[in-house]
Amino acid sequence: MARKFIRTSIPLWLAILLIAVVGGVSVVISLYFREVVYERDLFVDRGEGNLQEFEYGSWSALSNADFFNSVKGRFVGNGSDFIEANLSDMKLKVYEKGVFVNEFAILSKGKEGSWWETPAGLYKVQSKEKEHFSSFGRVYQPWSMAFQGNFFIHGWPYYPGGRAVESTYSGGCIRLATEDAEKIYNLVEIGTPVLVFEEDFKSDGFIYKVKTPDLPATSYLAADLKSNFVFLKEFQNEEQVPIASITKLVTALVATEYIDLEKKIVVTKEMIVPTSKPRLKVGEAISVFQLLYPMLLESSNEAATALSRHFGEKYFINLMNEKAEALGMHKTHFADSSGKSAENVSSAEDLFVLAKYLYNNRSFILNMSAGNLSKSVYGSSMFSDLENFNVFAGEPEFVGGKIGLNNEAKSTIFSIFEIEIEGEKRPIAIVVLGSDDAGRDAKTILEYVKTSYERDNL
Repeated sequence: MARKFIRTSIPLWLAILLIAVVGGVSVVISLYFREVVYERDLFVDRGEGNLQEFEYGSWSALSNADFFNSVKGRFVGNGSDFIEANLSDMKLKVYEKGVFVNEFAILSKGKEGSWWETPAGLYKVQSKEKEHFSSFGRVYQPWSMAFQGNFFIHGWPYYPGGRAVESTYSGGCIRLATEDAEKIYNLVEIGTPVLVFEEDFKSDGFIYKVKTPDLPATSYLAADLKSNFVFLKEFQNEEQVPIASITKLVTALVATEYIDLEKKIVVTKEMIVPTSKPRLKVGEAISVFQLLYPMLLESSNEAATALSRHFGEKYFINLMNEKAEALGMHKTHFADSSGKSAENVSSAEDLFVLAKYLYNNRSFILNMSAGNLSKSVYGSSMFSDLENFNVFAGEPEFVGGKIGLNNEAKSTIFSIFEIEIEGEKRPIAIVVLGSDDAGRDAKTILEYVKTSYERDNL
């Protein structure tokens, strides 16, 4: 079979062999390349003729410590200049020609769960300014190095007039001591790779002991998002099963990561599709952010369709499937953005992986689905009479989630809670698929977890 090449301006040092261990399964990604004048031709062969372009940006696999260390080791082995920003131990390291040069303390990062949280990824220094003025924060950022859109590495910010910002102030950047930022500024060039790592998925050591593990159900999973402890699981069918409108959580995820939230989408007649509660009108211009409200609260098929038509539905669905694959959801496949097709399938285990990513990296989606996103830089909902169809809406322990219902999937639910166990608040995900009443089953499971488990202090 003839191999095709994708043209890219990615430097030669990125043509590397990456070996990732994700979920105990080795994934080998072979990168083939040939050098041409001023450019490189590069394609990623994932086997069986599947080609994928290698790009800078958010890279979910880098949240896995084994994969991160493999990538970093290849950078060192290739003698590359790069910056390592480890947001777990709050250290920033500079390497020259693969050799460690210096280490600096990260004083603050983007608040977890905010719109400005920086996920793990491979970025690069896009620009440098000795004194960058942030029009959003209205502050000066000394020795600024932009590495991803509005994300910078910089020194301690200060207001016009010279007063330094408070320690709690953060716009999402990686903040260093000003003198440290100056040193790095003088060490690195524009185009230098920035390898960002934050290990959200390792166990934190919280151990449980079981009292009475007895609960009948259809197909379900209940587990702790931080310790990975599984309270209950039952899979009558371990293959892919339809998930209905749970699909819309990934629609929201892709929309927020690939489209400007302030982008206005003009409603066309093709977007007016059968839905639970019609909201949209042909000719209206509605922002991406506003469309998220009816989609997550009322499970609007109209809003999901409108979001997917921004890039073209086929391309948007492809992004959804690529995102699922990047997260390690290997039993998940999407056929549309609303979940109406029986070909929108997943497994309880895959949806637990999605729960971890949303909780750790995109919690504002959960907050919106729970009806708890009262304040946002993008304003409040333009829809004054929205209902929340989520079963647990209004309950203080409910973090967020989604319900689904159609003939093929039957009743489904994806919910995350923060419950107190032995005086400690724990994040618990509950997934129920193929049920006659998933809300009832989820309530039963939640009560079971609360009453049947306590912390094992041994």
